Amino acid sequence: MFNPWGVPPIQYNPNTSILAGMTTAQLQQALGNAQAALVQLQTGAKVVSVSYAQGDGSRSVSYTAANAAGLTQFIMQLQQQLGIPGVRRRALRPIF
Repeated sequence: MFNPWGVPPIQYNPNTSILAGMTTAQLQQALGNAQAALVQLQTGAKVVSVSYAQGDGSRSVSYTAANAAGLTQFIMQLQQQLGIPGVRRRALRPIF
């Protein structure tokens, strides 16, 4: 892969991520909660709160329409931790 800046691509390591202490069941539950929260947020239903339990206690985060991107990023991180492949667009190539 061409990289003009010489910076190595970032590899996701599930063993060192912030979600590393969670079981698969906890991750799936958090993913379901976060996806439901995103649906409520995108439809304008309300300000949404997402909570999940980790080894050292429980966490809770509230999202508003202004930071829906943060919730989307959290969903993508949960999907990476679970090994769910992301959808990537194929490379754009100019046609001459």
